[in-house]
Amino acid sequence: MLYELSQLLNINLFGYISVRAGFAFFIAFIITLFIMPKYLAWAISKKANQPISKYVPAHENKKHTPTMGGAIFLSATVFAALLTADLSNFYILGGLITLIGFGLVGFKDDIGKILSGDNLEGLTPKGKMGLQILVAVLSTGVLLYAGFPTEFYIPFLKTPLFDLGYFSIPFWILVFLATTNAVNLTDGLDGLATVPSIIALVSLGLIVYVTGHAIFSQYLLVPNIKGVGEVLILASALAGGLLGFLWYNCYPAEIFMGDTGSLAIGGFLAYLAILGKSEVLLVLIGIIFVIETVSVILQVGSYKLRGERIFLMAPIHHHFELKKWAENKIIVRFWMISFIANILALISFKFR
Repeated sequence: MLYELSQLLNINLFGYISVRAGFAFFIAFIITLFIMPKYLAWAISKKANQPISKYVPAHENKKHTPTMGGAIFLSATVFAALLTADLSNFYILGGLITLIGFGLVGFKDDIGKILSGDNLEGLTPKGKMGLQILVAVLSTGVLLYAGFPTEFYIPFLKTPLFDLGYFSIPFWILVFLATTNAVNLTDGLDGLATVPSIIALVSLGLIVYVTGHAIFSQYLLVPNIKGVGEVLILASALAGGLLGFLWYNCYPAEIFMGDTGSLAIGGFLAYLAILGKSEVLLVLIGIIFVIETVSVILQVGSYKLRGERIFLMAPIHHHFELKKWAENKIIVRFWMISFIANILALISFKFR
């Protein structure tokens, strides 16, 4: 709406991506803050609680906590984007498909868990993966239809290593699947996934903005891809929605985001990394998600190969819980690691 208004009335202020991104942030933030208490009251009355695995430490303390808060900040994000973004931009369309698509997959999984009262119910692993692949294919299809370049870049080099060509399709799908499930694994403590997600959105949003800016991209020696900078608005809106959600999700959490939120966040972070040609850098930007995922892989691999566990429990945040670390100490320390890693990722942009 603001973009169309700027075109219709020749209001230059609303023509700037940075201005509309600021509006999107505050719109999503305010809507989430306003609607979340109403959703909380409804969820408590309907017993829409988060089923907690009996194996998770101190699970009794959280079993009455409502879930699917992700539906609120995702709705606020989409609404803010519809008001502020250029909806004729194919990259905005791809971002909306990614957010809504992965959010719906998570929503279906959450509903199954709530209705059964069992954290192991919901979608089957194969069904969940199949739906994630479907959404990833749709998002990838939009990128290819928009003529998105398929060159593969790595940090510290100003030129691409090679052109992926049609191999970009399975590669991008893999990036989507890895990131969505990594964020999903991290969402196990109050606010643990929320703040690293906000930090990653800021970093990737800036990278995408620079990639879409003719002057900044030339100065920083990054590829210039026309039109992708508009997606900063969507990233800003999601960051605003997540900040509003954090008001209720910080320790001790009044609500969880559920798979509805975590899968959508992961999918959109992957989408931003692809747009910014930062798929490799995503490992550093999403370092907490990587650490959590690797801890699970190592745990499962070690147990199958050697019959021994490396950690007391995986993902690794549960290991520290069983080591008697206070929950809020684990959370804040993980936030600090995320912040430092993202600063290093942004610094790396100057070294090309």
